[in-house]
Amino acid sequence: MAKWKRYVVGPNEHGKSAVLMEEANNVQEQEGIFYRATLWSTKETPVDNRIEGDRGDDTMTREPFAGGMLFRALEIPPDTPDRLGHIAKLAKLNAEVKQKHPPSAADLARHPSMHRTDTLDCITCVKGEIYLLTDVDDVLMQPGDSVVIRGTNHAWSNRSDQPCLLVGCMIDASL
Repeated sequence: MAKWKRYVVGPNEHGKSAVLMEEANNVQEQEGIFYRATLWSTKETPVDNRIEGDRGDDTMTREPFAGGMLFRALEIPPDTPDRLGHIAKLAKLNAEVKQKHPPSAADLARHPSMHRTDTLDCITCVKGEIYLLTDVDDVLMQPGDSVVIRGTNHAWSNRSDQPCLLVGCMIDASL
């Protein structure tokens, strides 16, 4: 069961708008590192709203399908003091989610969660606070702050004592 409700609205059997789904089913968790739910995904853009079923269940990879998009909620707990353990857990995750661009040693020296995807990411901080790290910047994001990441290296560093909730879309992109 997801930590948060997800409502999917579409046409019911009478063609009237209705709530068709209330739970996010595609949930992944690595305790102490992250908790995320894929709320929706597509294999195409423009999106075909005639496709039925829970499209959030389709994606198990880090990136969306070619030509598609992902909508996710991501909770990141405070950074762990076990840097090597953090790196090991994320290396395992990267293999599981078929990470296309493994982080370099320099990336991992910057932060254990440094990564890059072939996507356009539009992400908003909803709860808590987190540092967005790029190759050269550390930017504190607080509730209401948003970032657009255009297929470049980035990481999330939670330097507070509370979890941070990020919500956003990843759209397949050309680089």
